[in-house]
Amino acid sequence: MSKSKHANRLLQEKSPYLLQHAYNPVDWYPWSDEAFAKAQ
Repeated sequence: MSKSKHANRLLQEKSPYLLQHAYNPVDWYPWSDEAFAKAQ
């Protein structure tokens, strides 16, 4: 599987673990109020 060329919201994070998933083909949200609002 090739990496996506578009970054998701994890590109803004400082955690090395989260940054390694910044180009996954999933629209990940970091733990935040925005993520909870989107989930509702």
